[in-house]
Amino acid sequence: MSKRDELIAKYASDLKDKCGMTPDMNLLTKVTIGCGPSIYNADASTVSGSDKAELETVKKNFLIKKLGLADGPKLDEALAAVLDTYGRSNRNKYRAVVYYMLTTYFGKKAVYE
Repeated sequence: MSKRDELIAKYASDLKDKCGMTPDMNLLTKVTIGCGPSIYNADASTVSGSDKAELETVKKNFLIKKLGLADGPKLDEALAAVLDTYGRSNRNKYRAVVYYMLTTYFGKKAVYE
């Protein structure tokens, strides 16, 4: 099993165990690949839910640029909802999992097809 496959399995486990979701493995794989080499870096592979600057970066680079959404309060609400689902007390919020949940939240699966 490759390192990426191991990480995808870990992300699927997080979605099942911590978020109560059954992941679409095809979409999760595509979202993970879309994260690029950041998934192999301990710091870049996670999202800090308490860091305003980091959440702003997720909003600008992922929600607006990647998913093509318009800036507005709905984006902040979605981020808050996803972080609540993942568990704010959970220290390791994996970027691929957060991106996956945001993609499904906005129904933007087509971006990865």
